Amino acid sequence: MRLGVLDVGSNTVHLLVVDAHRGGHPTPMTSEKDELRLAENLDASGALTKAGADKLVRTVAKAGAAATEAGCTDLLAFATSALRDATNSAAVLARVRDETGVGLQVLPGDDEARYTFLAVRRWYGWSAGRLLVLDIGGGSLELAAGRDEHPAVAASLPLGAGRLTREWFRSDPPSRREIDALRTHLDAELAPVARRMRRAGVPDLAVGTSKTFRSLARLTGAAPSSAGPRARRLLTDVGLRQLTAFITRMSAGDLAELEGVSPSRAHQLVAGALVAEAAMRALQITQLEICPWALREGVILRRLDTLEASTRPPSAQTDRSAQDAPDGLGRLTSYEARCTG
Repeated sequence: MRLGVLDVGSNTVHLLVVDAHRGGHPTPMTSEKDELRLAENLDASGALTKAGADKLVRTVAKAGAAATEAGCTDLLAFATSALRDATNSAAVLARVRDETGVGLQVLPGDDEARYTFLAVRRWYGWSAGRLLVLDIGGGSLELAAGRDEHPAVAASLPLGAGRLTREWFRSDPPSRREIDALRTHLDAELAPVARRMRRAGVPDLAVGTSKTFRSLARLTGAAPSSAGPRARRLLTDVGLRQLTAFITRMSAGDLAELEGVSPSRAHQLVAGALVAEAAMRALQITQLEICPWALREGVILRRLDTLEASTRPPSAQTDRSAQDAPDGLGRLTSYEARCTG
């Protein structure tokens, strides 16, 4: 079947179209991105502005039309941190549904961590042993750890690269005082979560996903995207510290000129590096392997699992994933996305 996944994040709205079947490797067919920076369109009360909502409606309508034109059987549409935080998210979601026909759902942070963990587990397989997974987004940081397909512990913290850039930096490049203050904040926020993660056991493999981790790994010498998704890419704590010392002295304009850095995300690279550095320090890990699969692939895989379960006899339709997660992403998956606001 052909599936469309519409991911409304803090920075971008991303439509991924894949061909997939039960037991098979999802094959990407098309990918479209629009830079909306929704998190920068929240007003002083925390509500998404009318201008931001207007842009969102237009972009979702465009993505829905593209999914239909691509022949998608289903469109799995969800939103993460920016709409999760918006105080008027329920009204915005209702407007999107009424004007575009797309039932956009807000994905809770812990579920975001679970979906991402599932994708990483399927990518590396059981031979990877106990996994620790980190994902830095624009608005939040997701962490998950465990031995199975669903993590023993999952958490989401408001430590996204874009959010921290807006809240902690006033100069470009950020001042030493701003950097030191953010480091202190990160250490305090990560300490209790790191203790929970460590109680899940020592990981056999620590993994980073997301554009932020890919950019940081590339800047420390990892293979470029042209090498393909199966090229092994690593980010070490030593390489990250050296990189951070370098980029904290650069303006966003200069960072945008670096290979592997998206111009639209260059302004938040320093905050992303500080989050990665603090997380590795708190979790006592010296190396992260970069996984090309993350949240969107996790949503697709769960959808395929749901299809497989529906073909079994009623007595065999017990989905173990339901034991540690909600029940469904809209009408399509086995996790329920709870709308906040």
